[in-house]
Amino acid sequence: MITRRPFIDRTLWPVFAVLAGLFLLFEFTQVDLWVQDRLYDFSAHAWMVNEKDLWPRIFFYTGPKVLIIALAAGLMTLALGPERWRVRGSFTLRRCDIWVVIATLATGPALIATSKATTNVFCPREIRRYDGFAPYVRVLESYPEGDRPSRRGRGFPAGHASGGFALLSLAGLARSRRGQLIGASIGFAVGGAMGGYQMLKGAHYLSHTVITALVCWLLFLIWRRLLKATTGNEQKLIPASS
Repeated sequence: MITRRPFIDRTLWPVFAVLAGLFLLFEFTQVDLWVQDRLYDFSAHAWMVNEKDLWPRIFFYTGPKVLIIALAAGLMTLALGPERWRVRGSFTLRRCDIWVVIATLATGPALIATSKATTNVFCPREIRRYDGFAPYVRVLESYPEGDRPSRRGRGFPAGHASGGFALLSLAGLARSRRGQLIGASIGFAVGGAMGGYQMLKGAHYLSHTVITALVCWLLFLIWRRLLKATTGNEQKLIPASS
């Protein structure tokens, strides 16, 4: 009988290919500027959302951070606690799957933060097109001779949204395709809201948000493979006919 891995595990290499393709698309087209032009009022010299507005900041910046940290703490408690804590009726949360989520929540934002420190790309609000000080330069481009900013840019990828997109790993807690879709949808919704907020106030381009989402998904899949392999808790392969 021919067997195969669960669907989400089979997305690893296709998503790698999508990541490479979209990265090149953003690098060699003007998609980012086309989107940001529609979020910036050139006559008023203002972004669609003011970063100093209190309620948007609470709902899309501070609030999600606090909730994600609380979730990570709760998952840590479940992972370290007795098995009965992980049982809800007929459903049991596997300790290995919980550790995958914790690892993704911890390393996703850390990896993105490290990348931001090395790519030297500025945020939309920092470039001259939107009344900033720096020239518009993408990841694979070099700064013009004699026009290099005095400090390094830290705009790419999207650090704030990485915490939300790390929640894509919630898909790994479910056994069914429907449950995995719900888990992934939560990650896309939270990460998308956090990333969209940043775009609306000129802190990130569309490419920063999309690439961050794909990187977090890949990191989740890598942790899933590593931890299941090392703990001997690899899921049973699914019959190809199912």
